[in-house]
Amino acid sequence: MTDIVKQLPELADRIEGPPVIAFWGSERPGDGSAIQLREFGWHGHARGQLFSVESGLVRIRTHDGSWLLPPRRIGWVPAGELHEVSISGSLSGWGAMISPAASSGLPERVCVMAANDLLRSLVHKAMGFAEAEVLSPEQERLTAVLLDEIRAAPLEPLHLPMPSDARLLRLTMHLLAQPGEERPFAQLVSELGMSERTARRCFQAETGMTFQQWRQQARLSLAFELLAQGQQVGAVSDALGYATPSNFIAMFRRAFGCSPTRYFGMIG
Repeated sequence: MTDIVKQLPELADRIEGPPVIAFWGSERPGDGSAIQLREFGWHGHARGQLFSVESGLVRIRTHDGSWLLPPRRIGWVPAGELHEVSISGSLSGWGAMISPAASSGLPERVCVMAANDLLRSLVHKAMGFAEAEVLSPEQERLTAVLLDEIRAAPLEPLHLPMPSDARLLRLTMHLLAQPGEERPFAQLVSELGMSERTARRCFQAETGMTFQQWRQQARLSLAFELLAQGQQVGAVSDALGYATPSNFIAMFRRAFGCSPTRYFGMIG
């Protein structure tokens, strides 16, 4: 499996071979399958990419926005989709490179999906024949079930869309850099030379969210990154501009059904 991880850049652009090339990687000391890079600049591949982290945090960016991939979620990047990736925390996880022919019925856009133990087990099983040129009937059946599980995986709301309007894009980039910014929307857009009414209409049309929904989603995404780096809940709450840690915890609980401490305890 070590060789598979080292060959991933080449295998991701290999059309021939098995429909699914599965792999495992980690940053554990002495692990021969170590994932060395922290940033992967803009790139695309001939194969679709499926990956799930078991520790750490991954952010996928495209020209349409960013997707957050916390532990026990699955990221999907279709073949040919230009994207960049950044990693927070000590990363370990598994994934698969899926040929265009085998990707039929899979999402056509980048997305985050819920993982389950069956899919994880199927991917681990598929690692045993990742280098096979021709699959046995048993391996073909397992691959078919694996692909069916991916198609059936429910989508997770971990997408942060970005507006295309240059002025609103400048505003959202400012808020990502300064998540504690508390000035009202009307004041922020007036500095951009936009009326509040026009800005709200444009923001909703281009992102599919209201400004308040987008700001909460942005703060949630940033919270995951900071928590994955080991920062305490109180420090994260302060960095994101919440009046008290309990306000931040309430927001997190509404989104994920439990507190940050419980969530990261379950996935640790």
